[in-house]
Amino acid sequence: MSEFAIRAEGLSKQYRIGATVERYPTIRARLAGIAGMPFRALRARGRRSNTGQKPTFWALKDVSFEIAPGEVVGVIGRNGAGKSTLLKVLSRITEPTAGKAKIRGRVGSLLEVGTGFHQELTGRENIYLNGAILGMKRAETDRKFDEIVDFAEVGAFIDTPVKHYSSGMHLRLAFSVAAHLEPEILLVDEVLAVGDVAFQRKCLGKMETVAARGRTVLFVSHNLGAVKELCQTSIVLDHGSIAFRGSVIAGLSHYTRTLLENPAATPAGSTRWSSVAINGRPNGLGGFVESHAAFEIEGRLDLRDSFTNSRLICLVNDPSGTLLVHRQIRPTEVGSNRLPAGCYRIGVGMPPLWLAPGLYTVYFKFFGMTSSGAEERHESERAIIDVTGDMTGISRAQLAPALNWTVRAEPFSSSTMTAAPHSVADTEPTFTS
Repeated sequence: MSEFAIRAEGLSKQYRIGATVERYPTIRARLAGIAGMPFRALRARGRRSNTGQKPTFWALKDVSFEIAPGEVVGVIGRNGAGKSTLLKVLSRITEPTAGKAKIRGRVGSLLEVGTGFHQELTGRENIYLNGAILGMKRAETDRKFDEIVDFAEVGAFIDTPVKHYSSGMHLRLAFSVAAHLEPEILLVDEVLAVGDVAFQRKCLGKMETVAARGRTVLFVSHNLGAVKELCQTSIVLDHGSIAFRGSVIAGLSHYTRTLLENPAATPAGSTRWSSVAINGRPNGLGGFVESHAAFEIEGRLDLRDSFTNSRLICLVNDPSGTLLVHRQIRPTEVGSNRLPAGCYRIGVGMPPLWLAPGLYTVYFKFFGMTSSGAEERHESERAIIDVTGDMTGISRAQLAPALNWTVRAEPFSSSTMTAAPHSVADTEPTFTS
């Protein structure tokens, strides 16, 4: 049997549209319910004849995968793809309709702000409560307590009931507890959706530390840049099913391609963009570009009116949506004060960008003033650039330039080190790459 931290086998979750979620009843409510049960049965029998079943939908459908110990996985997809439902099922918060999941190890989850907190208890009491839920002894939580509070930056309010915390304080403490109490598996859903930029970076740094210690992390986020930076592999969900399972870069590329399959229709007006081509090949026919090679971008612009004060912009985005190139030009810079009605071929010669292998998008924008004085703005469809190159040693950064490395061994110096455990001869070799 292979080693795994999480194994899902045919996980499915069905919801009934319009179904109400029942609260846990009190003893008094239970007794009243028992007394009224015969009357409710009669009413239900009368309604059953003229009421059809409520429609259902599958939030998850036959999801199967395996995650190895220490693997950091990004779960991405459109809104409603089933990402949060998957984490709730794995956290045992939601019971699957079909299938099963096996988890080996202690699980810490942060699925919503304040998940697992008792609102009437103080921050201090909730830390110990969460530690107990994770199966930790009090002495273990004692050792981590100061570190948890310092990270969350809630020291002045640690003995205040958490119902008085702001959403940001809830998030900081909840994340700190989930990350510091050393779960073997960490499930995180949209932790970067709340909080300032400094805290978001702090969270990413902590998750990188957790991952470096061999913990398994499942990270759901719409922040594709954070997914790319943190994760090694990815799962792409689409309408409750797995659309892709593989490396994070390939997963982001797959997700990018699906977003471009149905481009928005060109709005009506006196301007219309036609298809964008890469090296003379229209989008969809394969715009392959070597990482170190220059390439040509071309788009067709149809004008049904004359324009003044116009601008043309060329843009390149990475798979996470980060803007890499944004360059504009005015027609006056190429010898024209105005653009009369007609058809124009817009060409851009792009120098080598040294992009890391993967899928990127390129598109044009046009801004201009019509003869009637109305301003129009139009954006072309997005063409895909498939950047190829050496995949060995690839990082998750956007740029992958060829670098000349030099590593030289030098003797220890008494001016920089008080004691040198070993001496290094001046004849040590020099390594270059």
